[in-house]
Amino acid sequence: MLKIFCKNSKTYKDFQEGTTLMEMLEEFSFDRPYPIVSAKVNNVSQGLKYRVYNNRDVEFLDVRDASGMRVYTRSLSFLLCKASAEVFPDSRIFIEHPLSNGYFCNLQKADGLPVTEVDIDAIKKRMQDIVAQDLPFRRYEVREEEAIRIFRDLGKTDKVKLLESSHNVYLDYYTLGDTPDYYYGRLVPSSGFLKLWDISKCHDGILLRCPDRHNPDALAPLVEQPKTFAMFSENLKWNLIMGLNNVGELNLACQQGNASELIQIAEALQSKKTVQIAEEIYRRHYLPDPVKLVLITGPSASGKTTFCKNLSIQLKACGLKPISLSTDDYFVNRVETPLLPDGKYDFDNFDTVDHDALQKDVLKLLAGEEIEVPEYNFVTGIREYNGKKMRLGERSVLLIEGLHALNPMLTNLVPEAAKFRIFISTLTSISLDHHNAIPTSDNRLLRRIIRDFNKGAFTARETINQWPNVCDAEEKWIFPYQEQADVMFNSSYLVEFAVLRDYAEPILRSVPKDCPEYAEAHRLLHFLHYFTAVPGKEIPPTSLMRAFIS
Repeated sequence: MLKIFCKNSKTYKDFQEGTTLMEMLEEFSFDRPYPIVSAKVNNVSQGLKYRVYNNRDVEFLDVRDASGMRVYTRSLSFLLCKASAEVFPDSRIFIEHPLSNGYFCNLQKADGLPVTEVDIDAIKKRMQDIVAQDLPFRRYEVREEEAIRIFRDLGKTDKVKLLESSHNVYLDYYTLGDTPDYYYGRLVPSSGFLKLWDISKCHDGILLRCPDRHNPDALAPLVEQPKTFAMFSENLKWNLIMGLNNVGELNLACQQGNASELIQIAEALQSKKTVQIAEEIYRRHYLPDPVKLVLITGPSASGKTTFCKNLSIQLKACGLKPISLSTDDYFVNRVETPLLPDGKYDFDNFDTVDHDALQKDVLKLLAGEEIEVPEYNFVTGIREYNGKKMRLGERSVLLIEGLHALNPMLTNLVPEAAKFRIFISTLTSISLDHHNAIPTSDNRLLRRIIRDFNKGAFTARETINQWPNVCDAEEKWIFPYQEQADVMFNSSYLVEFAVLRDYAEPILRSVPKDCPEYAEAHRLLHFLHYFTAVPGKEIPPTSLMRAFIS
């Protein structure tokens, strides 16, 4: 007999060896406001069909947990892919990237015609039929060469390249009905679990909509993101030009010795974009209503500070005189910082910044007055004035960088024509394969883990622990304003995960197995294994990535 500890109910129960998690679930009593979709066994994500053969701790999850939501959205992706293939034989569907609180999917029909509302209705009807049939998702563990043979016979070259370049001995693949597919994480037990979803026409493709993690009875609210879509499309275009549409193709390119050239191209593209932004600011600076204030924001670990420095150099090359401020120096004294519900400081809250003081100084600078700039002492938690003075002169532009720089309340007294807004983020455009999109937040989380660890600020466990609060704050305070930007800058690199791998793996392995954060560390380690490692020495000293790996 096995002794299983359920974290949800904080009780033990005995079970026969080989009992599935789904069978165990019926024996434990705890509050379940939403359907259980997966579980963590000893802090490792597992599907509900997982059979247990030893004493274990088990935590059952619904979609409010990030791990549970990933299981649900992977399963939805499989459902969409199967339905699309059945409605449009010989078509190809690409689950490309997050968009509008869902996933943008590109359906390429055999006849080459664009996707219509009628097409989407037909796919949706087939998806509903499959859900009603409650077909099982079956998992098979086979030797790598067997899985490669299966997908090669099906013409799935994207999966073949990924599996061939990842070098596993055994791996899992799934079937839904008679359709095989590969996903890099667990799925729900059957299609009947997928009660809440929708698909709709989006640009030239399909938007797969998922439940709202904060309100699982409803779909995540639809947010129009045309500028974000345009940025993703621009990067996907370059991926296709270089013949690197998925991680398998990227791995093969790196294994063939092309990593250095790919890095140089990525650096050139980012430099080119920075130059274009600087030239646009220069052009607007000499309009009748000149741009004098450049606002730069983005989520955590997007590279705001380094981008601000690079942009300053390019503005100087245009003949302007950039002067920079950071919203961090206008933090309120720590004792005045807003608190989270658990009593911890909410450092991402808008009211963490003394926005009244910041805006008064900005207005004085734009009026040609001199100000004394504060410096925030992060050791004492006090905003200090140490005699640092600043004044805008002829041809000067003021750059303000920080989490809340695009919040309208930060500069609501500044004329709109005087402002130029830049949103910077890591819009990961490459996918593992056609059906496995990479969450854009994984890029930033890995950057932050490495940077925090190398600076001695936080351990990987501490960074992972803080990450959900960081993401919640970004959803509230940062992302609502990204579409208001005049321009968006993508700070991700095509080869970034390949470079981060060697830095992140030893740090992630330091997370103890007996803590909740191990689940995320384990997932990230598994994810990084798909990438052929590229040495960090290939990254130039001036690269934006240096802020995270040096």
